[in-house]
Amino acid sequence: MLVPTWLRKLLTVDDAVLNEQFTLIDQPGQPGPGDAQSGNADVGGANTQGERGDAPGGEGTEDQQQAADRGRGREGAGEGRDRQQNGLITRPFTKPVSIREFIVQNEHRYESETEAHSTQEDPVFPDLDRSLHRVQELFHLPENKDIVIREFRIGTESRWRAFVVFIDGLTDRNTTNLAVLQPLMLLSSLPEVEPARRIETVLDVLLPGNQVQPAKTWPDVVSGILAGSTALFVDGSDTALLVETKGWEHRTVGLPQVETVVRGPKEAFTELFRANTALVRSFLRSEHLVTEMFKVGRLGQTDVAVMYIKGIANPRLVDEVKRRIESIEVDYLPDSGLFEQFIEDSPKHILPQVFSTERPDRIAHLLTEGHVAIFVGNSPFALAVPVVFWTLMHTPEDAYLRYPFGSFLRIIRWIALLVALLLPGFYVALTNYHPEMIPTDLMLAIAGSREMVPFPVIMEVLMMEFAIELIREAGIRIPSVIGPTIGIVGALIIGQAAVQAGIVSPLLVIVIATTSLASFAIPNYNLGMGVRILRFIFLLAAAVFGFYGMALMFWIVLARLSVQKSFGVPLLAPVSPSMGASRDVILRGPAYVMNERPTYLQPFKRWRQNPETRPWSVKTRPVDKDPSGRRGGKR
Repeated sequence: MLVPTWLRKLLTVDDAVLNEQFTLIDQPGQPGPGDAQSGNADVGGANTQGERGDAPGGEGTEDQQQAADRGRGREGAGEGRDRQQNGLITRPFTKPVSIREFIVQNEHRYESETEAHSTQEDPVFPDLDRSLHRVQELFHLPENKDIVIREFRIGTESRWRAFVVFIDGLTDRNTTNLAVLQPLMLLSSLPEVEPARRIETVLDVLLPGNQVQPAKTWPDVVSGILAGSTALFVDGSDTALLVETKGWEHRTVGLPQVETVVRGPKEAFTELFRANTALVRSFLRSEHLVTEMFKVGRLGQTDVAVMYIKGIANPRLVDEVKRRIESIEVDYLPDSGLFEQFIEDSPKHILPQVFSTERPDRIAHLLTEGHVAIFVGNSPFALAVPVVFWTLMHTPEDAYLRYPFGSFLRIIRWIALLVALLLPGFYVALTNYHPEMIPTDLMLAIAGSREMVPFPVIMEVLMMEFAIELIREAGIRIPSVIGPTIGIVGALIIGQAAVQAGIVSPLLVIVIATTSLASFAIPNYNLGMGVRILRFIFLLAAAVFGFYGMALMFWIVLARLSVQKSFGVPLLAPVSPSMGASRDVILRGPAYVMNERPTYLQPFKRWRQNPETRPWSVKTRPVDKDPSGRRGGKR
């Protein structure tokens, strides 16, 4: 019988492949990466030869192993490397240490590793050939193909040697050609000057770029090139010029995707760092608006900007924000969501302690109150600190609408918050422990609907909650064309099929659906995630202790919130502790009577508007008076 070739290949194993498999794990008797770098590879080779020796009874093997250990600079089993004795691989005993002791012991290792990624603080070389060789060494040329080096000569008469370096894709080619190369190569006719002054001549009369920055050290040069600038080196000068030529592809300013409003601005942040700061300045045109720049990351630097209004924001708050940013020591920081976890007060807390938004008008308003805004490169979300719990339930539309409508929308959202948090637990506690609180007709209806259900109430709720969370997560991951359809159809099919199969009761489907709708009404996404987690905690408390468990858990959460802070500000301020504030905490007050900035921010300027903003209307004049009797208080 002939076996087909394709079937024979499926049933055949090549032993040579098994012997040549690649592995990153250190094998016994082979030097690791640290041994190879320290020149101890020969120790591993000597050890291997010793193990292959024909000494009877393994004589000399243990001595050679000890010599190899001494050659690696390790004593005993402190490093935890496997040892081979009598053909058996044994792992030495390693004493466990605490996390704090481990960090202290390995701090010098981290510093030595990060120094390898950083560039030395040496100056730029006057010799052009040395500078060219250094650039090739730093950017791993010629392997690195997106680094462009263009050598040329400056001037039509003097012919100074020079070259430019830029990254293809991060710079605008037209700007590089027309604003850098063309003026230097074709439009310059200069007399011969000293080599040390050539770069000054180029900077003063040859480069028409609006942003040209001298760089005297290699870290500044590398940082500028990686940011999209073009670096210019001239023979005989110890200074390079960084010409602003950024021009990579980016998403244009579009509509908000998360914080949509019916009435209000329709612009949202993008991944372009400078566009985000410019959007805020377009809303808040003030010369007192200050933007300070930072670099975070050792391996790959990320731009971070701190924005505040000088004269309003408390300097202590600004200094604390800058201190936390400067203390971040990571290789790479890709997004504001990861950056938020480094600077918040308590990362283990479920509720957010940093406010994130995609709306520039929201950031502009928070800056006028005394907050500090933080922008992270390549992130379409800006951060604002500090944040209080009540701000997480506000939306920009509350201010753009008249205050009765804004207050009505806030009441809807507060009810939705309580429903999303407590309704499933309330249903479980009511049906299991407190049926006497249900009207007789409703109790009989609930009992009739659950007559054929084989599971207890808590199992029904958990199954339905899991199904809803699964549909929600799948709707996000599914492509946007079919995502909403799959979510709606999946929820309808699962709910209807579960009721007809007798797995859940119809009333429970209504409860879970109402809870899901209420969770979508929470305006802040991070707060919504915290509520989804807390809902399960309240559900378990209700399943064990009924209303008593829910009441106890509610006070535990409230006590935890009352002691939690965000950049030194209590999370429940100005309610707990009680502080003076305008009527913009739980409900929305009239715009013409909200005269003071939040007291918990300790701003330098307490008043933000004239108390008598409507002098033509007697009913809207301010009635609050200071102790001296003057209307509107002291500003």
